[in-house]
Amino acid sequence: MALLEFSPSGIYCPQAGIYIDPWKKVEKALITHGHADHARWGMGSYLCSDAAAPVMKYRLGTYGQGVSSVPYAEPVHINGVKFSFHPAGHVVGSAQIRVEYKGEVWVVSGDYKTEFDGISEAFEPVKCHTFITESTFGLPVYRWEPQASIIRDINEWWKQNQADGFNSVLLAYSLGKAQRILANIDTQIGEVYAHTAVENINEILRHQGIPLPATKLIEKSTRKGDMKGALIIAPPAAIGSPWAKKLMPFELGMASGWMSIRGARRRRAADIGFALSDHADWPGLNSAVEATGAETVYVTHGYSDTFAQWLRSKGLDGRVVETAYGGEAEDENTQQEEEGAA
Repeated sequence: MALLEFSPSGIYCPQAGIYIDPWKKVEKALITHGHADHARWGMGSYLCSDAAAPVMKYRLGTYGQGVSSVPYAEPVHINGVKFSFHPAGHVVGSAQIRVEYKGEVWVVSGDYKTEFDGISEAFEPVKCHTFITESTFGLPVYRWEPQASIIRDINEWWKQNQADGFNSVLLAYSLGKAQRILANIDTQIGEVYAHTAVENINEILRHQGIPLPATKLIEKSTRKGDMKGALIIAPPAAIGSPWAKKLMPFELGMASGWMSIRGARRRRAADIGFALSDHADWPGLNSAVEATGAETVYVTHGYSDTFAQWLRSKGLDGRVVETAYGGEAEDENTQQEEEGAA
């Protein structure tokens, strides 16, 4: 019997009777982070990192009452199996889950990025025999520019829009990307406004002590003139709604790893794209796998066939496994379902 199994309900530990990031309703779940493709409604109980708990409780609604948490690296023993949570660098509170039983160690990485973003806990390599990795951007073409360079481009775009008489609307996922941008932009340029979905997460993280600059919530009483020259951060779903009319005239930007591919910006109807991703790029995926020392690597959502084949060419046992996770596209789609166009 394998320490972890890929069941119809999710990643399952038979010895402990517990699931990790299950995609169907189960009684006991360990959760890597609060994005809706990993933290789904309907579980009997949830266990996550301390830093992930406040957002999870908020996003899970009534199911949030079943959320409990532990500090990073603190062991939790369930029927002889030792579990612990370790920083994944994806968003605030995101974790890799280490599973150990009778000397055998697996790590479920969830979603992760290896570049420190200034607010999320920095990615921590965890030694193991078997590693389960995402591959959202598992092709050699995906190589991110340093965050400082992308943030500089956003600042310059914002300043140019101000000079041209436009507001700057920047689309970013409400959990993770939006706060990463807020924590790093130059707020001396002007006022920063936020969509309700973004501001709700901002407030939760501020109460956790995450250093985010002040933002103004766009309300019904907010007038067009109030936002002149402002940077406005909103989830992708909001731009196709009547809500966006209040923001005119504006230039539209999109922050996503997909913006690195020609044609993606046009498909999203954005004026400009910023290739900023909360997922590891090709070098990041490779460095993360190497740092684990794992001999067997299960590759999940993304370019799984390509990345697994590459790992096999490097002498590792690379295997493709089907899951219900969706990577960066799912970060956007699930937030669209939850946030609608309010």
